[in-house]
Amino acid sequence: MYENLLPIGSVVLLKGGQRKLMITGRILSDQKMEEIYDYVGVIYPYGMTGDENQFFFNDDAIDQIFFIGFQDEDELSFREEVLAELGELTIKDGKIVPVEE
Repeated sequence: MYENLLPIGSVVLLKGGQRKLMITGRILSDQKMEEIYDYVGVIYPYGMTGDENQFFFNDDAIDQIFFIGFQDEDELSFREEVLAELGELTIKDGKIVPVEE
């Protein structure tokens, strides 16, 4: 489900977007803790300039990929051992947790 997410550092343009975003995090929620997002990113090339400049989005919102972030054995291992095993997630008590079956 999550093993095909882009690596940190990838640069993308969202559908209807005018500015590129650089991915800085994966599988997280906004401060309201209401929804789980695939990614969080910051405006490229400006980077982190404050919390208000972080954008949460899902994989299906990406229109174009300009750069795929760094991938080494750590990233590949993380994909195989963590991302591929996550399954369905939910928010419980302010934390992202696996859905109980």
